[in-house]
Amino acid sequence: MTVDDTTSGDGAQQSPDPSVHATPHHEVDHTAEPTDDPLAIRLEQLILGADRRYTPFQAARTAGVSMDLASRFWRAMGFADIGQAKALTEADVLALRRLSGLVEAGLLSEPMAIQVARSTGQTTARLAEWQIDSFLEGLTEPPEPGMTRTEVTYPLVELLLPELEEFLVYVWRRQLAAATGRVVQAADDEEMVDRRLAVGFADLVGFTRLTRRLEEEELGELVESFETTCADLVAAHGGRLIKTLGDEVLFAADDAGTAAEIALRLVEAMTADETMPALRVGIAFGTVTTRMGDVFGTTVNLASRLTSIAPKDAVLVDGAFAEELTRTGEAPVSEARAAEEAAAAAERAEKEGPDAEIAPVPKYRYGLQPMWQRPVRGLGVVEPWLLARRGAS
Repeated sequence: MTVDDTTSGDGAQQSPDPSVHATPHHEVDHTAEPTDDPLAIRLEQLILGADRRYTPFQAARTAGVSMDLASRFWRAMGFADIGQAKALTEADVLALRRLSGLVEAGLLSEPMAIQVARSTGQTTARLAEWQIDSFLEGLTEPPEPGMTRTEVTYPLVELLLPELEEFLVYVWRRQLAAATGRVVQAADDEEMVDRRLAVGFADLVGFTRLTRRLEEEELGELVESFETTCADLVAAHGGRLIKTLGDEVLFAADDAGTAAEIALRLVEAMTADETMPALRVGIAFGTVTTRMGDVFGTTVNLASRLTSIAPKDAVLVDGAFAEELTRTGEAPVSEARAAEEAAAAAERAEKEGPDAEIAPVPKYRYGLQPMWQRPVRGLGVVEPWLLARRGAS
């Protein structure tokens, strides 16, 4: 049969897929074959709610989009090329139709639609992997001797799927509302994209040595405990966890005071836990470019460099961050100035008596200690500041 004689599943004549001729005969085909395992197929049908019906070309044609655009959407969502295997469902056609419809209506540009597909795919891929590796794996222990894990999986997924789906939509809406609120409070339109934020890295000290000493399970538990503690503290105190990198987390906050509190809480939490290594934190304040939930720019690079030179169980900040803390009255310009203010207030109180109305002495939350200037690779000479709680030794 020639390519021109190809027919669809219902016997209708179909146009040839132009991508069939795009690959020279000597190149290796790296497409992934869809599974034919019976249980895997049953689980797929349960989760997707539909049977395999279309090849990628048929799905693109049914959705009314080009094969090229359909392939770019598919790859952006993080799925492997499957050649022309019949593995797609009505849901895949609907997703293509929705994305292309947003482009046709002028609501999204084509690059933006690809970015929507990529950001959604990357985020949900990580979530799905975690749920399978940790959540479902722990719940599918065979309850009776002789039963296999796979025999338990299907009814469990059947029960959990609708609940997890509702919960996912709820959390997404909540996060979307919070993100929208932050954007509309921006001072001007430029701040919606390039914003002034406090960006911090928290890094476990000596993690590489730990990987050689601990068993894999112990190391996994340590990383999970670290990431959970960081995520909880960052969220509880008004920051945003941007991403985790095993032994390091990246977080951001809209103001320096919030970031300072998060950083010190992280150090205190790790210090109080005897099972955790020492922690070091670096924070910088300045203009940050945000893309797909991540942050980029010189401010982020500076925070990373400060983390690498920070002492153990300490927080190192840049000059802009220190200046922002003093501007908002959360840290004194210097300890000498703070001491002078306290002495002047005490002197006024002594002169005017206990009943006199005297302006209160500023109560600073944080203290800043200047450190030696030093060259930082790629960023020139910087003067870091050591951040601590006011009055802490």
